[in-house]
This record gives sequence, structure tokens and C-alpha cells, in this order.
Amino acid sequence: MPVLDREEYIEQAYFFRTFLERLDEDLPSQEILESIKEEILTTTKLPLALDVLRGEMLLNGRLCEGMAHLAHYFAPFQTFVMRQSEEDRNKFDQRVALQILEREARYRSESANPAGLFVYQFECISRNRLGYDKGMIAIADDPLYDAHWREWIMRARLQLGAIDFADMIYFRSEFFDEERRKAGTAPDTSPPPLLFSRQEGRIAKANRGKDPLYLFAALQRQLGYPAVPRSKSQKDFALHPQLEARIQRLEKRIQLLESDAKGQLDLSEFYAKPPTFEDLPDAGT
Repeated sequence: MPVLDREEYIEQAYFFRTFLERLDEDLPSQEILESIKEEILTTTKLPLALDVLRGEMLLNGRLCEGMAHLAHYFAPFQTFVMRQSEEDRNKFDQRVALQILEREARYRSESANPAGLFVYQFECISRNRLGYDKGMIAIADDPLYDAHWREWIMRARLQLGAIDFADMIYFRSEFFDEERRKAGTAPDTSPPPLLFSRQEGRIAKANRGKDPLYLFAALQRQLGYPAVPRSKSQKDFALHPQLEARIQRLEKRIQLLESDAKGQLDLSEFYAKPPTFEDLPDAGT
């Protein structure tokens, strides 16, 4: 697939963001697709793509199938992320997937460079445990990467776990090549194409042997790489007080039924306590 025009990615980012917002309003996906189509610029190809997505949604109930049919428009990584969110066996939230796609499309519209896009896509896979094997293949097929990038990504796919991720970036950076030349250890043969800039190499060297999350955070701070959306922690989830009280009553009823089935039912805690002498009116007079 070719690299799309900037206006296509701007409209894609709007589509993913608006789709998520209206999902939170409990609107049906088919109605959301139909309404967003009226808002998208007709000078782009996205309205036609939304017709295909809506048809697949009506037929199969999944967006990823329509995106797969539009491989000339949606990048393989976009389809991969949406497919992972719609798999029943996965715990990957579709809302997080839409945030990932919205930020990626926005980054593409801002003249994304291959290094920044790769780091963002790789962090999306690692943070959400989407699977490195198929994920790296989807990344390599992106039209933004040339032949050198695709070859390196496919090699990195086989080296994950054996070589530190920071080392992968450092050894293919301009900074590493510069250090070798200063030390006089540069090979006589031409080195492989350098894929990362000097600053990316410096940041990678500073994070060698550390958790890759520190490397991702440093690249975001220093170079403005897009941050990967994170799913909300379960600690942020709280039940409504009335629902919580109803659950407690149901639990108490279940306990009573289980005790009755075992012949151990004890209703003494429900007996009204007889008044004591102090509780009687005019007591002590």
C-alpha cells in the first residue's frame, strides 16, 4: 500500500477518536459509522472506507474484517490492533485499541519518521501483550518503512529476548558509528544502513541493561514520540453504593441458604434482644 496523504491521516485520527467517544455514549456501532461518514471530508477516501466497515459490521459484527479488505488504505498494524481487540479470548480493550489508532494516525499526519513510528508500534505490542510474532510482521509491512527497515524489523523479531532492545537501537544508530570511528574500530567493509539518529543512539546507550519502559519514556520526553495509551487500572473501578449494598444482601442470602442446606441455620442474630432494666422507662426512679 502507498503512504497516504496527510489529510487522510487527519481524518482517520478524527474517525477513531469520535468512534470511541460515541461508543462511550452507548450508541450502536452501525449508527456511529453512518453518522461519522457525514462528517468526514468527501475529498478523502475515508467515507468509502466507512461504507465497507459498516457493511462488514452488519455482516460479521467486526471492524477488523472490513479493515483487512481495505489493505490498500488501512496499514497492516492498524488492522492487527483492531483484530486483537475484537478477539473473544483476548483481554485487550477495544477502547484502548481506538486510542492507539487515533494517536498513531495523528503522528502520521505530523510527518512521522520511521524510527518514531516503530518505537510507538513496538511499545503498543509490548505493553498490551498483543504478540510479538504477528505484531512484528504487521509492523514490517507498513509502507513507511523501506527495504532496510523491513529487513531489520524481521531480524529483530527473531532476536527478541536474546538481545536487549536498547542494544538493537544503539548498534544501528549514528551515535554508535560515530563512537567506532573515534575509537578507530570501524570495520573496513561498509556498515549496515544506520536506521536511528545520533540522539536516539545516545538515549539507547544510556538505557542499556534497563527496563525497556525507561527507554520508551526517555524517547517520548526527549524526542516527542507519541505516548502509548494505557488501560485503566482496576483500582480506579468503584461500584455504585446502592449496587454494592444490594450485592452484600445477596451474599448474605446465599450464606443463609447454604447454612440451611447443611442443617446449620442459625437465626439468632436476627432475634430482637429483650430490653434490659436500664432500657425500661422511668428506670432507676
